[in-house]
Amino acid sequence: MLRFSTTSTVAIVAIVILGLWLAVPNLLRQDQRDAIARATPDWVPGLLVPTQAVVLGLDLQGGSHILLEVDTGELVRREASNLRDRVREALRATRTPLEGGIQLTNRGVQLRVPDPDARARLMPQLRALEQPVQDAVFGQSSEAVSVFEGPDGLIQITYTEAAIEERVTRAVTQTIEVLRRRVDALGTTEPNIQRQGADRILVQVPGLQDPERLKALLGETAQLEFRFLANPGDTDIEMLPSRDAGGEPVAVERRTIVGGEDLIDAQPSFDQQTNEPVVTFRFNVSGAQRFGEATTRNVGRQLAIVLDNEVISAPRVQTPITGGSGQISGRFSVQAANDLAVLLRAGALPASLTIVEERTVGPGLGADSIRAGAVAAVVGALAVVVFMVAAYGFFGVLATIALAVNVGLIFGLLSAIGATLTLPGIAGIVLTLGMAVDSNVLIYERIREEERLGRSVVSAIDAGFSRALGTILDANITTLIAAAVLFFLGTGPVRGFAVTLSLGIICTVFTAYTLSRLMVATWFRVKRPKKLAI
Repeated sequence: MLRFSTTSTVAIVAIVILGLWLAVPNLLRQDQRDAIARATPDWVPGLLVPTQAVVLGLDLQGGSHILLEVDTGELVRREASNLRDRVREALRATRTPLEGGIQLTNRGVQLRVPDPDARARLMPQLRALEQPVQDAVFGQSSEAVSVFEGPDGLIQITYTEAAIEERVTRAVTQTIEVLRRRVDALGTTEPNIQRQGADRILVQVPGLQDPERLKALLGETAQLEFRFLANPGDTDIEMLPSRDAGGEPVAVERRTIVGGEDLIDAQPSFDQQTNEPVVTFRFNVSGAQRFGEATTRNVGRQLAIVLDNEVISAPRVQTPITGGSGQISGRFSVQAANDLAVLLRAGALPASLTIVEERTVGPGLGADSIRAGAVAAVVGALAVVVFMVAAYGFFGVLATIALAVNVGLIFGLLSAIGATLTLPGIAGIVLTLGMAVDSNVLIYERIREEERLGRSVVSAIDAGFSRALGTILDANITTLIAAAVLFFLGTGPVRGFAVTLSLGIICTVFTAYTLSRLMVATWFRVKRPKKLAI
């Protein structure tokens, strides 16, 4: 029947008020929201004093769009170099003589061991490198490397295709996490970082006004290493450009004492003596122990601080550094020191990145998009209102009120969950308006039909709502399933469309059926009409 208990009425009204209250911050400017947030005590719940507005996407407020590609060739070469080190350990453990050394190939290494007895001792060690690679989808296992033994003593150790794909997938996943930490450190709102294809990553940062700084942060691999400058006569060295020497190459030991993976913190600071910007760092326990042992044994030598194959600083070890902390100086500017600290805290990239595509959306274009979307929404809403009032009279007015509440609830929910609104999201809201009216049309047409069959006013209204409910639920549930598929399989703006459409469906069922029924029931109790003007 059309009766609502006091509890049900209070619950419905409370939901409407709360949803509209959460949408209020969208009517305020950013400085007004910030002022309210500062003035609100920490113990006050966010639902009582909401300050979170809907976040505008890249297409609405402008920003940077960059498509990056992981350098799989470099990744494979690095894995081959690691494989060479493991083979060298096996040779050292079995005391196996070589002919011609260990040579790098496209996907692995090769070596020649002419002595059959030495080869027999070595092969079990090399076979142990064939660790299985687990397929994440089908659960199948395959060899990580294949070991081929030729009749002339040639041994080839090559990464399999499955192992390369697994390492590329792992590198892309790790890269996304590193990039997310770096972008989050910029203080931007709702960056979108996601995988595209096998080895590409899409980065969208709405509202960022300095795209060059973003590219610098994303492009740096931030591979930090602590080594020593080579002594005269050392052979295991490489020549790296030195910032202290004006870019001239200096000889550096290949052996790494401590790597960036042992850092647990890095912060920008100022040198107490020169007042120049520096970066202070702190190692974990194992890193501090290795660093302390190395500096204790090498007092008087120059320590090479290497960042991305460049010696940025080469201080001399005056005393053993056993505290597990220190500072990096390299003629930094304040922003450069801050960016380097961000890179070191976020971690090193597993491979280099190449910018494949770059777009910058200006705030003016975003404002045009907002105006175009707003015009489309207003025109669509007005057309729906005119049709409903013309077709159903007073009941059309009630449907319009429910429609306005529906939009307010959608924005309230979007604000509460911190969702990002894009142009496809606006399209989802406009689509929701039509779907919400569809539910009212079903109800009103059913009421007309029941009245034509001779039912009383109260019976016709009750039957119209009750018998239309099944159709309304079926239509909205199927659309909700489609929205769920779009969300889980889609990317970027498609997911934004799916979110607004899903929230719109939930709000539609509530406003078009529950809220409309409450308004009609309240009107009937007040007016007690003998005939429906519908």
